Amino acid sequence: MKKKLFTMHVDVDDFIPASSEDKAYMVQMRPSTTFFKDGMKRLMKNKIAAFSMFLIIFISLSSIIIPFFWPYQYDKMLGSTPGKPMDPSYNNLAPFEYGETELERIAAGEKVFPHIFGTDAQGRDYFIRIVYGTRISLAVGFFASIIVLIIGMTIGSIAGYIGGKVDIIIMRIVDIIYSLPDTLMVILLASVMKVTLQPLLEGTILEKLGSNMISLFLVFALLYWVSMARLIRGQILSLREQEYVLAAQATGAKAGWIIRKHLLPNCISVVIISTALQIPSAIFTESYLSFLGLGVNAPMPSLGSLASDALNGYATYPYRLIIPAVVISLIVLSLNLFGDGLRDAFDPKLKK
Repeated sequence: MKKKLFTMHVDVDDFIPASSEDKAYMVQMRPSTTFFKDGMKRLMKNKIAAFSMFLIIFISLSSIIIPFFWPYQYDKMLGSTPGKPMDPSYNNLAPFEYGETELERIAAGEKVFPHIFGTDAQGRDYFIRIVYGTRISLAVGFFASIIVLIIGMTIGSIAGYIGGKVDIIIMRIVDIIYSLPDTLMVILLASVMKVTLQPLLEGTILEKLGSNMISLFLVFALLYWVSMARLIRGQILSLREQEYVLAAQATGAKAGWIIRKHLLPNCISVVIISTALQIPSAIFTESYLSFLGLGVNAPMPSLGSLASDALNGYATYPYRLIIPAVVISLIVLSLNLFGDGLRDAFDPKLKK
């Protein structure tokens, strides 16, 4: 039938059930996803960042698992026997060399586990000391980043949300800390705290960590939170004028609740990225403090202290300096590349 113009009758053809092709066209083309899944999907497309992430996981797991089955201990002097003088044949062994007693055991038909990286000047297996040093450096980096995250996020969110005189006072404190020379202040604070904390830690649980390690965490807590605080403050200043924040204020929600439930969750991408980039900075700081003798307490090794000890014989045993330096460089480079990949994957402003 011909369709009449200007008719008021309903066109029945408009109410015919949709075909399967029509339904497929109307279905959402992209499946629903979450912020984290979407970010991880884009992160895995970045081959360099993904490889760096797997390398960091491998190094971290190796530093935790290897000491459980490795036959040598990081603080055990292989040439020392109770009641007998020290055997000098174990000192400064080259990679895959053996001491005199180990050579005798091999000649007798026994199997002796090799010293992959040789031994140090005290006859301690160097490979397991590198593994423990990696564990200490990674632990310091992760825990220092958590300390920086908690302090910086708390102070930055308070300054950004409250504003006014509180914001001015906090930002002036941040400017003062920024104006201080970082390296000099870190060395001075670590030197002073090393002396003042030693008597306070005696007989406590923290005595095993040592005054150097505690002073290192205090240095991070005092100096390294300012960048995180300024970044969080800037994000919250731009978010606090949004409609959902005004709606929460209109319903009588308290400032702490609004910060926790609305503002910080919307800053999560910046928090993740900044924390990932803070870890290599903390590891590098711990390494050069340990290199200067202000890091972890002996005999516990760190990569910085191992490099410092290797300076005495670098002309004869250069590998003892090269190995910890390469491990430090590898960890810091991997974390920086991984942090750049996180920024590209989770920052909404960089989405295509």
